[in-house]
Amino acid sequence: MDVLSSQATIAGYKAVLLASTHLPKFFPMLTTAAGSIPPAKVLIIGAGVAGLMAIATARRLGGVVEAFDTRPAVKEEVKSLGAKFVEVEGAADASKAGGYAVEQTEEYKQKQSELIQKHALASDVIVTTAQIPGRKAPLLISTETLNNMKKGSVIVDLASSSGGNCEMTKDNATIDYNGITIIGNSNLPSTMPYDASIEVISKVPSILHTPLMSGANAIHGVVIVGAVIVMGLADSNDYLSLVLGFIAVILGTLNVVGGFVVTDRMLEMFKKKPKS
Repeated sequence: MDVLSSQATIAGYKAVLLASTHLPKFFPMLTTAAGSIPPAKVLIIGAGVAGLMAIATARRLGGVVEAFDTRPAVKEEVKSLGAKFVEVEGAADASKAGGYAVEQTEEYKQKQSELIQKHALASDVIVTTAQIPGRKAPLLISTETLNNMKKGSVIVDLASSSGGNCEMTKDNATIDYNGITIIGNSNLPSTMPYDASIEVISKVPSILHTPLMSGANAIHGVVIVGAVIVMGLADSNDYLSLVLGFIAVILGTLNVVGGFVVTDRMLEMFKKKPKS
């Protein structure tokens, strides 16, 4: 898993937890002395890394989950997590899009809009994750859909930084639209700094150092080059210059190699240990 995907995992997890704190009802089905309480209905739009984690989290909380994606290839992954896959036929091939959405035909968009609206009206929570690299996020939940949704519903839009999948989304803001809570948050990984940092650091190869270590190694590299030049230009009888140059080369080399070894050991500390 790359760094971007690791952060998307956190975003999908936190999106559902955030929705649960704003939803004015239970997530799981409960049987009480007063009768049975139905479970929350959750719609996940986009079954990439963030979407799949959102599905898994919502299922763990006891929600009834449906998921929509333009890529039929993710259908089995969605079903394996216990969610129902909502499919629109005729989608453009997105197998080479790196887990992102791709531009669709107008005919497909019309079918998609109608199907999403139908399922959105029955949902208590909607988590949207659909984004297209380098372009505005596709609009999937219109104002018309919002006007007909249940009061108290919650929408968490993870595509808010690129325009949002919901028409009323505002980036890094939580708004109330006719009794519906719309949360635009593109920086949810920052709410879990410990795991987010570990996920980033654990993906950094040993050849890429921290800025401090990289700067120190660069300085020592210059020292080595300078020492070699001094030794090359020194007179064969100038023992002081030759000795000092030789010592500088040895010490500079030790610092460069030591920097790589120390950094590698530091990064090794953040790698997850294999299960025995």
